[in-house]
Amino acid sequence: MKLQVLAERLGCRLEGDGALDIERVAGIEKAGPSDLTFFANTKYAAALRATRAGAVILGERAEAAPCAMLRTANPYFAFAKAMEIFADPWTPPAGVHARALVGAGCDIAVDASIGAYAVIGDGVRIGARTIVHPQVVIGRHAIVGDDCVIHARVSIRERVALGSRVVVQDGAVIGSDGYGFARDADGGHYKIPQVGDVVIEDDVEIGANTTIDRPAVGETRIGAGAKIDNLVQIAHGVSVGRRSLLAAQVGIAGSTTLEESVTLAGQVGVAGHLTIGKGTVATAQTGIPNSVEPGSLISGYPAIDNRDWLKASAVFKKLPQLRRTLADLERRLAELEARAGLRDEH
Repeated sequence: MKLQVLAERLGCRLEGDGALDIERVAGIEKAGPSDLTFFANTKYAAALRATRAGAVILGERAEAAPCAMLRTANPYFAFAKAMEIFADPWTPPAGVHARALVGAGCDIAVDASIGAYAVIGDGVRIGARTIVHPQVVIGRHAIVGDDCVIHARVSIRERVALGSRVVVQDGAVIGSDGYGFARDADGGHYKIPQVGDVVIEDDVEIGANTTIDRPAVGETRIGAGAKIDNLVQIAHGVSVGRRSLLAAQVGIAGSTTLEESVTLAGQVGVAGHLTIGKGTVATAQTGIPNSVEPGSLISGYPAIDNRDWLKASAVFKKLPQLRRTLADLERRLAELEARAGLRDEH
């Protein structure tokens, strides 16, 4: 693609040879003369100066590169659009594969694609242009909206509802039983039937091997535009707010509410029956045992304000020396007090 055409499609201001042919997008350190790269982090300033790329996407005020430049106010977003342009355009053909198993009473759009060995339960509805890859299992009376992509080995349990443009990565399980048991007279654990609903709203992405549980009553809901990474556990009755971001290995216990635009970094754990306020950001490995006010930036366990956590963590490595110093001061103080006592006796 000619660089001039690419610049127009990306809405970037071109500085350089618009006739240059661009064949792909590549990393800044490995890009070659026919590659487009991007620069959005000043940590890569040295790599920018040394790049062999044919062109680079960068900010309006970024330093000049030794190649053609596409300047924009949001280089990372322009990079995402460029990746979309150069991505492999292949999609599976529409229709139901001969080796798929489809139950009775299903409503599958004529331009949807159902892959080999997929199993579709009775009464399932699948919307226009949705792609169901091989070995997916969709339970009875589930609903999958338009333009969804359900990757291989995903399990969507009975009565789960997915909106439009939902992407579910390999191996995810949506609608599995919540962790609910009542103690019986003998001290055993009696399983509570988990028959509530799971609703995934529009434009949600769910990462590989993530699990989203259904409750006994009520619903588990993932709000529109939420993006969920791999290996995330969302328990029964949880509500995840619109445009929230959950990184890998996050765990959210039952009946907790995340309000809109909450960000939980890797391995954050959230206890049950809490409310995490709108716009909260929890840094990696934070443990959250209590509800959090909107707009908070928190870290550590138990979670505290990030600035306090940074100050405290800076002291941690000094604690052994501080302990030794304190013990020495206590010893010296005791010696001074002993000597002072002797003087008083005389």
